[in-house]
Amino acid sequence: MMVLEKRPAPSAVWSIAAPLLALLVAVVLGGVLFAALGHPPLKALYIYFVEPLTSFWSIEELLVKATPLLLIGCGLALAYRANVWNIGAEGQLVMGAIAGSAIPILLPEWNDPLALVAMLALGMAGGAAYAAIPAMLKNRFNTNEILTSLMLVYVAGLFLDWLVRGPWRDPMGFNFPKSVAFEGWHLLPVISGRVHLGLVLAGVAVILLWLVLSHTRAGFAVRVQGTSAQAAQFAGFSARRITLGVMLFSGALAGLAGIGEVAGVIGHLQPSISPGYGFAAIIVAVLGRLSPAGVLLAALLLALTYLGGEAAQLALGMPAKVAQAFQGLLLFLILAAEVLVHYRVRWHRAGRQRGSTA
Repeated sequence: MMVLEKRPAPSAVWSIAAPLLALLVAVVLGGVLFAALGHPPLKALYIYFVEPLTSFWSIEELLVKATPLLLIGCGLALAYRANVWNIGAEGQLVMGAIAGSAIPILLPEWNDPLALVAMLALGMAGGAAYAAIPAMLKNRFNTNEILTSLMLVYVAGLFLDWLVRGPWRDPMGFNFPKSVAFEGWHLLPVISGRVHLGLVLAGVAVILLWLVLSHTRAGFAVRVQGTSAQAAQFAGFSARRITLGVMLFSGALAGLAGIGEVAGVIGHLQPSISPGYGFAAIIVAVLGRLSPAGVLLAALLLALTYLGGEAAQLALGMPAKVAQAFQGLLLFLILAAEVLVHYRVRWHRAGRQRGSTA
């Protein structure tokens, strides 16, 4: 019988090495997956991981895909530090995109820098408000925030689909399910190619996360709550306030990522505005060990898997789900490595029951 025994003092070396080892194993298993699909594993791995970094254009695309992952990952990292498990960032991203898009759709004549600021603010407010729902349910009824936040993802997706097929559909869009195209100051300023202002905002989010965790009382309360709820209560920190605060923070950044995608990459609302950034950002937060620098590196890595998946799909004809399969494999291995850092595996023989009769 296999038993997990908690280690008295987890190794600091293995705490750092475990995610790297998990990544290495994921790459090896990825090669096995490519071989099983009938492709030369070394060539497939090169196309997947190296080729997307060989041109200036592809690096720009890497930054474009890393931007929402970095924004959402920073918010989730703070929530997870407090042991508050927000799994619904994808829905908060969608609601942020909807809220921020209200200005170019309902007030198209308001087109100046202040309108763009209002769009970003509404995007953050929409994501935060949507994240507040599972937070309040947890505080009031002790519901599981994992389930409630996840179920709300599908509500947000259906609401978006109804809007772009109904009241917000472009009357001049030849009956396609999309809103009017955003123009002028309803779009984020471009830095280079498709890289937009959202990348700068993502960098600010990393700095903000570092400041909150390292230099504020709220960050100290989050860290104490995540380490020991009893110690946090003894210190006078309110678990309910911490839960609500980190959910609002993570929801606001997810909403900012949503309006950033709509106003920076897509240019209008449509039924699908994210390839699953809200779920992939969970891997970003976990792989980044819930630290600002780690989240930054993990966001770039996950963005590479998206870009590599597209390259493999075009060059080798691989299914579009290969990138998602690799991301799921990576998350599984990271969590397994994390368990082994804090627990050791013991094997015990199941003893015979005493006093049994023949």
